[in-house]
Amino acid sequence: MEKRILTPPFFIHIADVIFFTGTQTNISAALTDCRNLNFRNRFIELGPEFYQAKTPDPVTDPYLVDFSASAAQLIDMAPEDGRDKGFLDHFSGNSPLEGAQPLAMAYSGHQFGSYNPRLGDGRGLLLGEIQNKKEEMWDIHLKGAGPTRFARGFDGRATLQSSIREHLGSEALNGLGIPTTRSLAVIGIRELIYREKPALAAILVRLADTHIRFGSFEFFHYTGQSKNVQRLLEFCIQNYYPDIVQETDRYRIFFQRTLQRTAKLIAKWQAVGFIHGVMNTDNMTITGTTFDYGPYGFMDRFVPHHTPNHSDTHGRYAYSQQSEIGFWNLNKLAEALVPLMGTENLQEEVQQYQPLFNRFYREEMGKKLGLAILDSEFTQLVQRMFQLLQDYQLDYTNFFRFLADYPGTPQPANNPQNSGGDELGSWLKQYLELARREGISHEERKLQMDCVNPKYILRNHLIQSALDKALKESDFSEVKRLRILLENPFQERPKIFEEYEIDSEYYAQDTPETFLGQQTSCSA
Repeated sequence: MEKRILTPPFFIHIADVIFFTGTQTNISAALTDCRNLNFRNRFIELGPEFYQAKTPDPVTDPYLVDFSASAAQLIDMAPEDGRDKGFLDHFSGNSPLEGAQPLAMAYSGHQFGSYNPRLGDGRGLLLGEIQNKKEEMWDIHLKGAGPTRFARGFDGRATLQSSIREHLGSEALNGLGIPTTRSLAVIGIRELIYREKPALAAILVRLADTHIRFGSFEFFHYTGQSKNVQRLLEFCIQNYYPDIVQETDRYRIFFQRTLQRTAKLIAKWQAVGFIHGVMNTDNMTITGTTFDYGPYGFMDRFVPHHTPNHSDTHGRYAYSQQSEIGFWNLNKLAEALVPLMGTENLQEEVQQYQPLFNRFYREEMGKKLGLAILDSEFTQLVQRMFQLLQDYQLDYTNFFRFLADYPGTPQPANNPQNSGGDELGSWLKQYLELARREGISHEERKLQMDCVNPKYILRNHLIQSALDKALKESDFSEVKRLRILLENPFQERPKIFEEYEIDSEYYAQDTPETFLGQQTSCSA
């Protein structure tokens, strides 16, 4: 696809995009010393059937949009490293990183239920794997690094808008304690690319425990490369589950663990009200990690059939469908492993998914409600709660913060009791009865609940505010402010809030009417 290079020193006005192209002066000219990054690059040892070796395409005058110091710690980088020009050169692809061996991974997958054989890293490059001082391994990946042989004719770039959304989404889920890829940085580049309209381009620097997906196995299965299915499986066991390498039934244990982690991940999504939006098999990892933030969202008013993906016209990936889609995707992974494990063994394991998911989800809801006795009365309470949330369109996140305070501090105007009337009053009475039998004080219950129920989530209007400043004014302060806020979404942090000018109540309020049910595309 055609791209346009932006050159200084003037403004470009395209639609509602305003972008200053002059050289920034607040970035140090000193080079970041990246020689301390300890690359190991295990995946490249699998051979060229598994990837295309390729260097990133050079970019024009890269600039920093945002840098996550907490993500940087995972690969032993210092917070100040993100401010150096050397960081931008290395992580935009303009200057090779010592020890990196960039490659685009081969994979396929089921997208919206249909198999697509032509996937792979069309715009992403795995630079390599870094072992930190704790001997943890982290993939480091550039999203938007230029076209590869998997690009299918596209330009291989990512929009600034979608990169910011993924950056904030991944850091927000990490703050919530949900397994996820991490975003080290968003790096803007001086190019216009074309989606529905001209858009600013960027590169997302992503960290992950793995980039191996269900679709990685499907690629070799559907192309008749059974030996490579086995090679990939052995690689995964050796590098991600080394404790089972010597087990005779290691393939079955591998699938068990992948299934368990997937069930637990989706239970956590459901509990916090997160909606993935693109649960294709190429977006499901073997380690149960939230992966690839295309259209996503958090539940505002409780609408179980909501999907944040405007192209998901049938609601396949709606909130209410996520647990079932997890099961469907695991079945597709199982199909690729049948020649190695046998149909009967895999069927036995797949049948464990629903009981596991139900158990994990039940435990998560118990924590959210501050209840440890999860009996039939608890089940009835939860069922009634979801009916009330749906009937009265209550804000999902703020309902649980209200519940932690109840019956205590007077509530603001958005008190759910003002909407739920007698039915909610009856439910609250039942809830307090179950809370009392726990044998803990109201203060203890509140403390427990506030540790698992966030006060702040990444609401649509908050993202849009950050995007408007970034795209129209080249002001990335709101991106940083949101990232800082969501690093710990459970607690007030007065000193931090004062330093970054964070209005606690503004960021915690219900989503405004005009942003409810918002949907986006993969490039938005």
